[in-house]
Amino acid sequence: MRYSHKDIEKKWQDIWDEQKAFAATEDRSRPKFFALVEFPYPSGAGLHVGHPRPYTALDIVARKRRMNGYNVLFPMGWDAFGLPTENYAIKNKIHPRKVTENNVARFKSQLKALGLSFDWDREINTTDEDYYKWTQWIFLKLFEMGLAYKKEMTVNWCPSCKVVLANEEVVSGGCERCGAEVERRAKSQWMLRITEYADRLIDDLETVDYIERVKVAEKNWIGRSYGAEVNFETSTADKLKVFTTRPDTLFGATYMVIAPEHPYIEKWKETLKNYDEVIAYKEKAAKKSDFERTEMVKEKTGVKLDGVHAINPVNGREIPIFVSDY
Repeated sequence: MRYSHKDIEKKWQDIWDEQKAFAATEDRSRPKFFALVEFPYPSGAGLHVGHPRPYTALDIVARKRRMNGYNVLFPMGWDAFGLPTENYAIKNKIHPRKVTENNVARFKSQLKALGLSFDWDREINTTDEDYYKWTQWIFLKLFEMGLAYKKEMTVNWCPSCKVVLANEEVVSGGCERCGAEVERRAKSQWMLRITEYADRLIDDLETVDYIERVKVAEKNWIGRSYGAEVNFETSTADKLKVFTTRPDTLFGATYMVIAPEHPYIEKWKETLKNYDEVIAYKEKAAKKSDFERTEMVKEKTGVKLDGVHAINPVNGREIPIFVSDY
């Protein structure tokens, strides 16, 4: 007898759908369990191995909980907003909504073929107006409370995709998607003032059921630190403000370092005798990712500013200023 996995799997998957075998119900008599995985970004290429890996692991947990009598909510959705979709739509002359619909349909059919026990009655899509109106509402509340603000900051920029890239999306100095050389650019960005909640985020880790190494990773990411801001005068009468957790060591400060993107570089253009050398270094640094620039085990490089110096506020001594990418 021939075993036809396609027919048998399709038969039972259809039965699961008809009987809503994995749907969460309004039942207060049973204990509840909420299983949530990161929603995928639906691209035209379809699923890759990184998608079913965590989905399968949590699917096992969700099925075990159901067998234990829990009322399990295991939803799936689509993190479908983003410039990559817009760029794809422009390039292929297809409306972004149609692109998203096609990609979602492809992902959904592949996830269903895997037999994962998602509650498809709870499916969401971030491009759905009924969904993103609440995203807009939350942002407005953050803005009203002063927790959302605009700031110019340096980002990884792909000139081909015309998008800002996360550090993880920069591979060997190139864009993970298209391979174009990534640039470091100063762009105006919306920021969320999560530092206002640093203490609470760290302290409340003791109230959640995380394994210890995850708690340590969270604490390191949040990066709570206490210190002081100190102004260093410069020979141009401009002030350079620094943050230090050890103000008692300032007496021994022998030099000052500013980033290649610091606005004072342009401000001091007429004063700097080696402005061209500084700009050349800045352009070289712009091709490095944050990972490369913050790598601890590397040879530090930089250019000493010729024409401007800083003054140690503790002892009044003149100290050189360097431009460096670390």
